[in-house]
Amino acid sequence: MAKVFKNVTIATGTEIITDGYIRFDDRVRAVGPMSDFHNEAGDEVTYAHGKVIVPGFIDVHCHGGYGYDTMDADPEKIDKMVRATAYHEGVTSFFCTTITQSNENIARAMVGVKQAAKKNKVIQGIHLEGPFIDAEVKGAQPEKYITQPDAALLDQWNDLAGGLVKIISFAPENDGARELEDYCIDHGIVPSVGHSMATRQDLLTSKVSHTCHLYNAQSPLSHREPGVAGHTLLQDEMYAELIMDGYHICPDMLQLAYSIKGPEKIELITDSMRKKGLGDGVSELGGQKVFVEGIHATLADGTIAGSVLPFITAFQNAMKFTTAGLYEAVLMSSVNQAREFGLTSKGGLQVGKDADLNVLDADYNLLATYSYGELVTAE
Repeated sequence: MAKVFKNVTIATGTEIITDGYIRFDDRVRAVGPMSDFHNEAGDEVTYAHGKVIVPGFIDVHCHGGYGYDTMDADPEKIDKMVRATAYHEGVTSFFCTTITQSNENIARAMVGVKQAAKKNKVIQGIHLEGPFIDAEVKGAQPEKYITQPDAALLDQWNDLAGGLVKIISFAPENDGARELEDYCIDHGIVPSVGHSMATRQDLLTSKVSHTCHLYNAQSPLSHREPGVAGHTLLQDEMYAELIMDGYHICPDMLQLAYSIKGPEKIELITDSMRKKGLGDGVSELGGQKVFVEGIHATLADGTIAGSVLPFITAFQNAMKFTTAGLYEAVLMSSVNQAREFGLTSKGGLQVGKDADLNVLDADYNLLATYSYGELVTAE
């Protein structure tokens, strides 16, 4: 039996259909304007006038939320974290993200994610953030575990993860970075510059093709040195993550990035931590106490410590803080991530793709999420 939504606006990732229908089971079976619609036996039809359907969101940088964290290294907790994120935020493809920690703790996280992914297909990869970063811009990454790029160590972690490592954010100006980049290229891992004080010249000799949370924890743009931020804006081929919570980056700088990079090279992320979804209070990140108040998550010294940003809010903010419309917001929330990371069955609502989709109201509030055609429910 196929599910059908009809008389609905559909942003497929390549076009917007203003009065359309979509038929799906575990995959999209048909999509188009209502003028092409015909009933099929067994259809479970929902009249959805006034609603908007978009592809399921893809978050390639999320540490945790709802009381859980990737570094818990517990398959059951990781599974619950991802399920809660899908239900509350519409994320149907998830990269479990680590933090700078001991080699042993990262190794345990790799095993935990691998085990969780066996039962939860929303888990599509791992983002290693650290430990090969620059202490000068460590942000909330624990300094005592920061080390030099080590391709052999990355190989060990990737093996423990069953090849799930899809991206690593590191400082390409450090010794060993070229070998690390070569390993990444050979193993289908995206090399990402993050927590780095690299110069433009450092980056021109690097193979990084992605920037971890643009503007944050990196060498800044200035009139004498472009830094990581300037390099990212100058290089058309580079993808850039943006945390659109209105706190990490002011709206004017979000618009600047949008105007220069365009919607095809920006990826919305949450970079969220354990306390997301649980209100104000005290939490932890990488063994450090974190204080959450409103949209602010900080260490005791005031350093920003990730976010408590739901992805659905990032999606809405993309249209609030920049000149993006619905079509462009879909590119930044689903299409670009699928393209960059080779998630060929994700990121769009074309026939044959996985039926990962979100149903929104006219104000883009999340009403329902479907993952592989099944309604995502609360635990």
